[in-house]
Amino acid sequence: MEFNGGSFHYEIDGDPGHPALVLIHAGVANLRMWDAVVPALAGDHRILRYDTRGFGLTTTTDVRFSEIDDLLALMDHAGIERATLIGASRGGRIAIDAAVEKPERVTGLVTIGSNPSGFPEVELTERENDLFDELDELLAAGEHERLNRRETELWAAGPTRDVIELDPAFLSLAYELNAVNLPHLRDKATPVPLESPAYYRTVDIEVPSLFAVGEHDLSGELAATEYLLSTVPDSDGARFFDSAHLPSVERPDEFVRVLTGWLDTHSL
Repeated sequence: MEFNGGSFHYEIDGDPGHPALVLIHAGVANLRMWDAVVPALAGDHRILRYDTRGFGLTTTTDVRFSEIDDLLALMDHAGIERATLIGASRGGRIAIDAAVEKPERVTGLVTIGSNPSGFPEVELTERENDLFDELDELLAAGEHERLNRRETELWAAGPTRDVIELDPAFLSLAYELNAVNLPHLRDKATPVPLESPAYYRTVDIEVPSLFAVGEHDLSGELAATEYLLSTVPDSDGARFFDSAHLPSVERPDEFVRVLTGWLDTHSL
């Protein structure tokens, strides 16, 4: 799909007559992060997933763009008027922004380790500061491939686990999901933020919402999840006790069980 200087890669599964889900990937991944969960969801849902601008197989010219406008253009292209938005990390922020800015297009909201736009900085642990300092040093040195791998390890393991504790197949997949994004370092498209960040408007979200997080995620994501649960009126929480920032990838069966149970409860 072509829209505002971007050529979007997307995939659609499921019957058009079923309730719609839109899956929005994390910033260390692409639409392939949902491969393990889509088959279990597509039996009774229409599913749209896409590579956001600057990620995966989507390409873009150097334009100013709105992540919400990109999302809505893809929904329109797919013939989806309203949907439950399911976003991981950065994808969850996009979903929250859409829920507060275009509530008429959203039937439900699910985030995984996500911060609402405008969420204030959280004091990090000493370990987290050390890890981010290492990433900053690699960026300054222009070592982009090493940076990509160390960034993957940080979010896949979290600050309280070592990569040697991870399942090798999961870690290999995590590397693969983020490596696809390396060519986009040359992209110069500029996202335009919301005029009023979602942080100040979460109380206005009226659709059923599920805010999930991994036990080993970073301090900011854990704090943001608690904030969302405390401010969004019709909200439920889910914590994945053997995962960090990517529970839907690391523990897909458990994630599907939690998600489908919640969707059934709310008739979504």
